[in-house]
This record gives sequence, structure tokens and C-alpha cells, in this order.
Amino acid sequence: MVSDGLTAYPDAMAAMQARVAGIRAGTAGQRVWLVEHPPLYTAGTSADRQDLQEPGRFPTFDAGRGGQWTYHGPGQRVGYVMLDLTQAHGMVRPRDVRSYVHGLEEWLIRALDRFNVKGERREGRVGIWVADRASGTEAKIGAIGVRVTRWVSWHGVSLNVEPDLGHFGGIVPCGIREHGVTSLAALGIPATLYDADVALRAAWQEVFGGAGG
Repeated sequence: MVSDGLTAYPDAMAAMQARVAGIRAGTAGQRVWLVEHPPLYTAGTSADRQDLQEPGRFPTFDAGRGGQWTYHGPGQRVGYVMLDLTQAHGMVRPRDVRSYVHGLEEWLIRALDRFNVKGERREGRVGIWVADRASGTEAKIGAIGVRVTRWVSWHGVSLNVEPDLGHFGGIVPCGIREHGVTSLAALGIPATLYDADVALRAAWQEVFGGAGG
């Protein structure tokens, strides 16, 4: 499911909570929901308040997911994933949160591969990274933050397509000071959110199979 326009963060939270309750009760189907938010910062359960460097710049929200500070805004595709993790989903083993997070990483990596971008994991760092071998630098292009409630997942991933990267300056993204952030646009790839959606849908089928409506 793709929502057009900008989705207010509180509305997304309420919709996810309702969907998760429905999945647990057996009254609602699983869902992958692709949205775009207005500019905002969200704090995960491990967020350090000192990492919010410009408190008044954009609205802030306690997300309740794992992780630290994250920015969401126009030009960034956010994917909220609500699955029954008691079941297997493609490569993802049942009742295995580590396998689920690995699957989300693989989803972003395979989507980026469709733009000839090599997304990489880093030991001890959550998210997907792009390395510049010539300069020896690297930057984060995709974030991951999840919550699992009674084996139903919510929250999910974000992919920087063409956001204003200056907006990340109000936080220390994911608590990592020594590396920056990047996007497909910053890498010279003129992709749209629609292009990203096409890549994400195809990569989802490869990693998770047909789960999610």
C-alpha cells in the first residue's frame, strides 16, 4: 500500500497500532505501507536527548521503536512493515527477530542494487551504508528501526531518495557522529519516489515472498 502526499506521523502511528492489533486478533491482514512524512525527528528507545541538536527545528516524536534519533521528511521513502512473525516469510525464519532485521536489510540492499548502488551492512551499526572506496568515506542511505509486539512487527525502514540532507543536521543520526548521510540524488541518481517504490516492491518479493498487502 502506498499513500500519496505527506502522512502526519501521529496518523501513521495510530494506523500502525490499529493494524497490529487487528493482525494479532486475526481480523486484519499483514501490510507493507509506503509513506512520505513532513519534516520531523523521531526518538527510538535508545535515543540520547543530547543528540537532538536543534530541538525547535522540526516536530519531535517518541517513536517507541528500537534505535536512536532518525529524521523523516519529503523525498524519503518510509516503509512500515506489519507482519505476523510467528510465520516464515521468504528468507525470514519464524519467531526470529534477528532474521527479520536481516531481511529488512536485505530488502534495502536489493532495492538499491536496482539503481546500481552497492548498499552494505556494518558490524555494530544498524542501517545500510554506501562506501566511497576512493576517499575512504562512507555514508548512511537507509535506516532501520523496528518494534515487535507479541510477534507482530511494526515501524520498519527508510530510504533516502532525494530528501534535503541538510535536515539531518538537527540530530546525530542513529547516534553516529563520525559518518554522514547520503541519498540516491546525492549519488547522482535522478530517481523519484515512484522509482524507489518499483524497486522496493520487486526486492520485497525476492526477500519476503508475497506477505504484506
